[in-house]
Amino acid sequence: MKVSSFFSAQDMTVGHPLSRLLQFSIPLLIGNLAQQMYNTVDSIVVGRFVGDNALAAVGASGPVLNLLLVLFMGIASGGGIMVSQYFGAKDRENLSHTVGTTITLTFFAGIAIMLLGPLLTHPLMTALSTPAEIYGMSCTYLIIVFLGILGCAYYNILSGILRGLGDSVTPLLFLLLACGLNIVLDILFVAVFHWDVMGVALATIISQALSAALCMVRLCRMKSTLDVNLPVLRPQKALVLKLAKLGLPSGLTQAVFSLASIIVQALTNSFGTTVITCAIVVMRVDGFAMMPNFTFGASMITYSGQNIGAGKLDRVRRGTRGGLLLGLSCSVLLTLCLLLFGGSLMRLFTDTAEVVEMGIHMMRILAVGYIAVSVTQVLCGVMSGAGDTITPMIISLVTTVAIRVPLAYTIAHFTKSETLPAGSPDSLFISLLISWVIGALLSCFFYRFGRWHKKAHEFVRTTSENSCA
Repeated sequence: MKVSSFFSAQDMTVGHPLSRLLQFSIPLLIGNLAQQMYNTVDSIVVGRFVGDNALAAVGASGPVLNLLLVLFMGIASGGGIMVSQYFGAKDRENLSHTVGTTITLTFFAGIAIMLLGPLLTHPLMTALSTPAEIYGMSCTYLIIVFLGILGCAYYNILSGILRGLGDSVTPLLFLLLACGLNIVLDILFVAVFHWDVMGVALATIISQALSAALCMVRLCRMKSTLDVNLPVLRPQKALVLKLAKLGLPSGLTQAVFSLASIIVQALTNSFGTTVITCAIVVMRVDGFAMMPNFTFGASMITYSGQNIGAGKLDRVRRGTRGGLLLGLSCSVLLTLCLLLFGGSLMRLFTDTAEVVEMGIHMMRILAVGYIAVSVTQVLCGVMSGAGDTITPMIISLVTTVAIRVPLAYTIAHFTKSETLPAGSPDSLFISLLISWVIGALLSCFFYRFGRWHKKAHEFVRTTSENSCA
């Protein structure tokens, strides 16, 4: 195989499903790990060179940031599904206009966040009852990130488009380059210039802007696959409506999830700065453990979208079995690693004994849950790739709103004591584990009996009718 073909758009409608998924997923997995490095390096540098309070400040800002990024998440989800389906159907015109529409909508959404984000930062952080010792640093970090949000937005959306075209290698290379720059700038701004959380935020937005620019250049050069020019940048009403139809459930899901995270963050804040610091460190480690799950879920969206676009429904079912095999295998391996080396990972962020000990305990609670999440991500990826984004939304809403949040507060309430006036911090992670397991059970049910089968057949029929017309 020529090296150049490795960097081209991958047609996942041919070849052995498992080998195609593996070929596509490995660069994507490495890329997701590199993406996680952004936050992880930030946390390590802050924890080591500034202190636990600064580390807690960066972590406490996360739910607010995610809440205001739901516009991008909806655009990315809908755009990625449409790109994979039109690529599979070899529909160059609709593929090009979908990409152009996505680029334009991202720009306007980015401007909206740049204007709204700084205005909402202080009220939201106040509403979260953010401890006074980290309030100022949290607000500073958020405002800078919001002002530089276009780089983050465009990288995530453009890399999603490239993956929809079957190219998971190029976004990986650009992300690795940006991640290296982020590390250098983190050390320079924080350790040398002593800019604290402001330096961390600046390093992140500069490196993300670089990766976004490189993705745009790459996309513009894929002239054999699609066109990126001024005419396609003009949004088409039909494509905007379809993108909204596909992306809105995902955006709403992320919005609800972010709101739930904010509610849980308020509970976390009630336990004090030590628990906040512990929670952010555990979530950084958790981010790496989740990467295989998110990777194979994203791979299944592209795989099922392309094959449904090509009318090859049997390959979707074969690929699903392969995706589950890959996802479960990686999750089991990583779970074992976390159980064995969790303490060493915690000490990368902080030397505070209480934080490390608590973190090890929390990771043990979550460990088995990663296997359940693997099932959820793969099966929901298949359903989303078929155009059924409603069902994953329902699963997410049920597990998050109806189960995780009420359960966390209930456990905290019933574990209050003189030594634990706010309740046990275990409530944060026991509730998360239970919601993951229930999510896996629901995903299995809807994969077997859900509406994604009908959506897939409808797309195949519509495409066939249009080609005959």
